[in-house]
Amino acid sequence: MAPSTKSNLPEQTPSDAATRTSFDVVIGGGNYVGLATAVAIKQARPSLEVAVVDAAPAGVWKKDSRASAIAAAARRMLDTLGCWDELAEEAQPINEMIITDSRTADPVRPVFLTFDGTVSAGEPFAHMIANVHMNGALRRRVDELGIVLIEGAGVSNFERRSAGVTIDLSDGRTLTSRLLVAADGVRSKLRDLAGIKVNKWDYGQSGIVCTVKHERPHEGRAEEHFLPAGPFATLPLKGNRSSIVWTERTEDANRLVAEDDLIFELELERRFGLKLGEIRVEGPRKAWPLGLTLARDFVGHRFALAGDAAHGIHPISGQGLNLGFKDAAALAQVIVEADRMGRDIGMLDVLETYQRWRRFDTLQMGITTDVLNRLFSNDIAPIRAIRDLGLGLVDRMPRLKDFFINQAAGVSGPSPKLLQGQPI
Repeated sequence: MAPSTKSNLPEQTPSDAATRTSFDVVIGGGNYVGLATAVAIKQARPSLEVAVVDAAPAGVWKKDSRASAIAAAARRMLDTLGCWDELAEEAQPINEMIITDSRTADPVRPVFLTFDGTVSAGEPFAHMIANVHMNGALRRRVDELGIVLIEGAGVSNFERRSAGVTIDLSDGRTLTSRLLVAADGVRSKLRDLAGIKVNKWDYGQSGIVCTVKHERPHEGRAEEHFLPAGPFATLPLKGNRSSIVWTERTEDANRLVAEDDLIFELELERRFGLKLGEIRVEGPRKAWPLGLTLARDFVGHRFALAGDAAHGIHPISGQGLNLGFKDAAALAQVIVEADRMGRDIGMLDVLETYQRWRRFDTLQMGITTDVLNRLFSNDIAPIRAIRDLGLGLVDRMPRLKDFFINQAAGVSGPSPKLLQGQPI
């Protein structure tokens, strides 16, 4: 549990927040990565003035019906940031992970690989949390720490100078800051305005995301079925409910989402099976195009990318958001430690420390997910035989399985302090 920082916070009135235009850090993007970066900086360094600028209208985040897999390292970070106590009751631990490889019409789906869902005694390697709860917990901390949150107005332009950044908002306001952080998603407008190029390609696939209710309990088991069109993942939620991440060729995904409820649920049942009894879709269903996007640079003078603005990867590994939280933890640590040493937090030599920390890990994960998707999203018999043999061999090697589970949990290798559960 993170220590309370409330007593160290500067005095602030609502009118101060509403009228302030000068900041040390302005973050463009009010989703999880942007909010977590702001909270991490302000909690560790209350003297820094931080603002989050969110182009989405106030309250839109409450309509997000999706859920996300939060790895153990990210859970430690959320705990240290003072969010986990609020989230714990809403979080569903993943107790087991199984992987199968089959065709949709196959009567039997043999299990090739199983993972125990813990990285240490009593610590699951991941939890499933509804996005609305996670966003709400982070916004509560934003409010408690005195971070300025501007909603319904995005960054329309900015100009970097030697001493700072002038930031124009879409509602006519102008802010100044020592550093601008772009956390505005994979189609980042701020990244484009900064002139940062990306390497990008489309997989020709879309991910269908929805929530289902089923008759029998899932016992905290997550499953990933490798089907010819792409992976079909079922991820446990609180109660007899599961989150579905279903990859299909884009034209098929769009057709399925447009079908009536009966047809959609029949197609879903063919992939989900009847092991948990009758299933029913809860809430909306949407299809998201899938691709790989990697920014060529993560930083520039008084500018940094974080989260999907820096990298967008295939959901086959469930690591997209966790990569973003790693960015938030690393960037916050670099900023806070530089400020403690009296250095200018917007200078390129400071920000390049963050880039060196995160760029290789991101590139490695992007390549890994790309290879896995190409390897498993096909029905070529020789390739199927080789990959199934490989999965079976891994299942018989406990040390290798432990390595993979620790990688997925984000607890292997050097990592920022927040991901180790330590304050900056």
